This record gives sequence, structure tokens and C-alpha cells, in this order.
Amino acid sequence: MKRVALLAYYFPPLGGAGVQRAVMLARHLPQFGWEPVVVTVPAQTEDRWSPRDAGLGSGLEQLQVLRVAGPEPARAGGRAQRWLRRPSEWTKWWVDGAAAALERLDVDVVLATLSPFEGAEAAARAAEALGRPWVADLRDPWALDEMFVYPSRLHRAAELRAMERRLATASAIVMNTPEARHAVRAAFPALEPKLAAAVPNGFDPEDFTGPGARRDDTVFQIVHTGYLHTNLAGGGPLDALRSLAGGSLHGVDIGARSHVYLLQAIDRLRTEEAALGNRIELHLAGVMSSTDVESSDRPYVKRLGYLSHTETVGLMRSADALFLPMHDLAPGHRARIVPGKAYEYLGARRPILAAVPDGDARDLLERAGNAAVCRPRDVDGIVAALRALVEGRYPAEPQPGVAAAYERRALTGRMAGILDAAAPAQRAAAAA
Repeated sequence: MKRVALLAYYFPPLGGAGVQRAVMLARHLPQFGWEPVVVTVPAQTEDRWSPRDAGLGSGLEQLQVLRVAGPEPARAGGRAQRWLRRPSEWTKWWVDGAAAALERLDVDVVLATLSPFEGAEAAARAAEALGRPWVADLRDPWALDEMFVYPSRLHRAAELRAMERRLATASAIVMNTPEARHAVRAAFPALEPKLAAAVPNGFDPEDFTGPGARRDDTVFQIVHTGYLHTNLAGGGPLDALRSLAGGSLHGVDIGARSHVYLLQAIDRLRTEEAALGNRIELHLAGVMSSTDVESSDRPYVKRLGYLSHTETVGLMRSADALFLPMHDLAPGHRARIVPGKAYEYLGARRPILAAVPDGDARDLLERAGNAAVCRPRDVDGIVAALRALVEGRYPAEPQPGVAAAYERRALTGRMAGILDAAAPAQRAAAAA
């Protein structure tokens, strides 16, 4: 077997969406001739964005995992210091520690799944020391991501330069949506030869074979899993200033990626069509901020807190509908990300209420055929979608073949092909 060093900040026993990409690669790469060795953070790391879920590592007990020595410094202020070209204590800890761990390995390729994007520097440094290629796997499109709002266009421009400079050292660049790949190609034409085909996130079909959670059949249960961004709903003076200064992209409203507009729609139905509206319950699973909690103070909202992935899947499968909100953009712009939950929602085979902008996520769900689709802030559209879902006008099953295209084993095979292409090229160059 060839060996790949997998640099993954997010890895079990941490949980959350960022972990699942690394777990996918670690679990399935051996089936394609690649033995992974993981470099990650100390097991005691935990915060809002990386809760603990040791169950995600089930089946990986024999995997070699190297952890950068702790304790991990606080990450607060790291990005601001990087813009000032002063690495934070956390940046030095992660880059130096990860690079040192990678450089001790006998591997054919270094594969860095990003973010944090500082990992690109660690991977590039180690690859140079080892005389091996490195592959950049971007779970989000870095400085091209509309979900990242910078203080000004100058700050974004500085980060774009850092992104291009660091990715130029990679042998291959993998984006996880076609739209993100297009954005990189447009922003950095010189990087186009390195751009591999997009490898999206996905789901493991076997995760969805168990029973759903127990439920009350007298209500219509809508389920949302993962993070909300309620504190950014409606913006504010600081957001307006950053937008004016060019720090945001495409008129983004990040706060639409929340339950705010869904609550408005349910409230309206409960007032205007009580027989329908009073049947609806909204179940929120995930780590919630104080703003999330305060804004969801409704009798029909059930706040479940963080659930393990296994529990989350059971909840998805018990739902009458799954809620997928995204950030909103000005007309004429397409979103560059697809939330990871979108693929698992397809795997759960339940109807979907998707409040999403134009982009790959909307295209996917319209193809699937089991999603009522509207714009993120369109309360009238959400009301109409709720009515259609409660009345059973959308099927649970996606169109044949749509979900199957996102099974993680097949997606990992595509990543293995990228690693295969990178490794022989490097060995041939070394031999010459």
C-alpha cells in the first residue's frame, strides 16, 4: 500500500461537521490502496465548533494517529494577527507542531483537509522537507467564501494573496463544490492546471439503515441539525460598515442561515391557519448560542442540544421534513458551498424544506425532487413550502441515482485517483 499523511485539525474524538470529511478519507482510502496516517490536535481539544463525539471514530481504532502536543493555545485573534503578518501563538503552535509531526513520516503524499487554512503552510513545509507532493483539500473556499466577512476589501485582498501563494505549492487542489472550483479558477488562472475535479461531501448509506428515533405521530415534525447563525440575522452597524468597506461578498446575509425566517412562517401559519400551523413542531439539534436559544423561545420548538452523529441520524430518519437554511446572496450570484447536512438529508430519505440561494445546493435539491425549495428570506415561500409538505405533496425518496452519487466510498475513490496522479509524478521527477 501507498501511504498518505492526512493532516486534519478536526478528527475524533471531536465531533461536528468538520470531522466527517477526515473520517470519510481515513475510513475508505485503504479500499483504494492508500494507508492513511493522521496528524491532528490533542484529544482534549473542544469548543463550540468542535464538540466531542468519539463514536465518529468507530472502526478506526487501528489507525495510526499522531497528535500535536498540547495544550492548545486559544485561537482568538489569530486571523487579525495574520492580517498584520504577526502569527498568533495558536498559529505557531499548529503550523510548527503539525509540520514537525508530518516530517517524521514515511509517506508518498501529504493530504491536508482545510480549514483551518493555516494547515496549508504546515503541509507545504513538510512536503518540501520530505521531497513529496502535497494535496490541498478545501472543505470551504477560503478567502473566496461568502460566509467569511472581512473588515475591508484590503483585508480580503491580503488573504487572497496568501491563499494563492500557499496553494501554488500544492500538486493538486481539490474543492468540494463545482461552484467553488469555478471561483478558484476565475480568481487564480495560474492555478487552473492544479485544480482537480470537485469532490463533494457525502454520506455513508450504512449509517441510515437503523431505526429512526421515536416520535409523536400527532404532530408534523421538522428537524434541523447542526449550527445556526442567528446572531448575524438582520446585520447591524458593524456589518453595514464592513459591507461598505468591501469586506463582504455578493451582498451576503449570513443570518439567513438560521431558523429566523422559518419561525416567522410557522408563527404566521399558527395565526392564519391554526389547524395546520398548530400541528408543526420544530426540533433543533446542535450546539446553540445564547442568541439561538433566546430567538427560539416558542412553545412548538424543541431544543435538543448536541447529539452524537448516530443520534442525529436517528432524528433525521424520524422527521416529517428536514430543514436546510443557507445564507442569502444578492440576485445574480451563486453560493459556493453546499452544507454537509444536505447530503445526509438525502441519505435520510425524508422530504426537505430548503431555504437556499442559487448555487450547487439548490441545483442538487431540485434534481432530487423531494425538496420544497425557496429563497432563504422568503417568508411567503417558506409558508407555501410548509403547506405543501404538511399536505404530503413532496415524496420522501429522492429521484433514483441522485443520492447514490454522493456515497462516501465512491467519493473517496475519486480522491484516491487524485493521490495516485500526484504520487507517481513526484517519484518520476525525483528519479530524473
